[in-house]
Amino acid sequence: MTRLRLAVQSKGRLSEGGMDLLKKCGLRFAYGRDRLHQRAENLPVDLMLVRDDDIPSFVASGACDYGIVGENVLLEKQKGGGKPADLEIALRLGFAKCTLKLAAPKEGEIRSIADLEGKTIATSYPDLTRDYLAERGITVDVVEMSGSVEVAPRLKIADAICDLVSSGATLEANGLEAFETVLVSEAVLIRRKGEGDAEIEAIADILKRRSEGVIASAQTKYILLNAPTDRLEAIKALLPGADAPTVASVAGRDDVVAVHAVCRERVFWETLEALKAEGARAILVLPIEKMLS
Repeated sequence: MTRLRLAVQSKGRLSEGGMDLLKKCGLRFAYGRDRLHQRAENLPVDLMLVRDDDIPSFVASGACDYGIVGENVLLEKQKGGGKPADLEIALRLGFAKCTLKLAAPKEGEIRSIADLEGKTIATSYPDLTRDYLAERGITVDVVEMSGSVEVAPRLKIADAICDLVSSGATLEANGLEAFETVLVSEAVLIRRKGEGDAEIEAIADILKRRSEGVIASAQTKYILLNAPTDRLEAIKALLPGADAPTVASVAGRDDVVAVHAVCRERVFWETLEALKAEGARAILVLPIEKMLS
C-alpha cells in the first residue's frame, strides 16, 4: 500500500508543534524500534524524525514526500541553491512563529541598516542576511555561527547579529536591541514542485484538509449570548469575524433573542465589554475543537 513519507523535526519546539498538529488531525502513531520512524495506524503516513536542517534536503531528494519545517530554514536552504530551490510551501501551519531580526548593542553606534555598511554581522542565516542587505545596497562581512549568536558583539566577533527572536528576552540579557526585521517566519508544510504521485497527493490532500480545520478551529471561537431585540443589529455588528449569526427565540420572552455565532477573529475582553454595554447578557465564549469547511 502506498504511504506518504513525512519529515518532522526530531526534537524542539517545531517537533512538539508538528506532532500536536498531527494528533489533532486524528493520526495515531506507533514508534519504530529506532524511534526515528513512526507509522500512523489509521492513515497511510510514515513519519521520519530528523534534524530540522536536513528536512528540505530529505524532501528535495525524494527521500520524503512532504516535510514540516520552519520557513526560515527552508528559505536559507533555498538561497544556497541546489535541489531545495525546487521546493514549495504547500500549507502555512500557523505555529512556531518567530522573526529573524538584525540587532546591535544598545549603547553602540548601529541604529539602522545604513549603519551596517562595512561592518561584521554574526548569524546562523548567512545567505538570508547577506541577500537582504545586498538588496538594500549594504555591504557587510558575515560570520557564520551555529549557535549562541547573541554573544558575538560582546566577544568582539561581530559588530551586530542577525538572529531569530521570539520574546526578545535573550537580546535584552545580552545588551542587544533589534532594529530591523529580515523575515517573519512560521512552520510550513513543504513539497517538491510539480505534479506528484497521484496516490501520495490524495493522502496529502486529506492531511492538508484536516490541518486547515485544526488551524481554523484554533483561531475561531463560538459565542453564545442573549440580546435585546431592539439592540440586535448593534450587537451583531460587534461580533468579530462572524459571517451570519444564528438568531433564535427565547422561551417566554419576545423582547430577547439568543444569538449563536462562529467568530473567526480573536475575541478580546474589550469585545465582551462592548457587547455587554449594548445590552448583551449571559455571554459565553467556547473553544472549537474541530472545524471543516
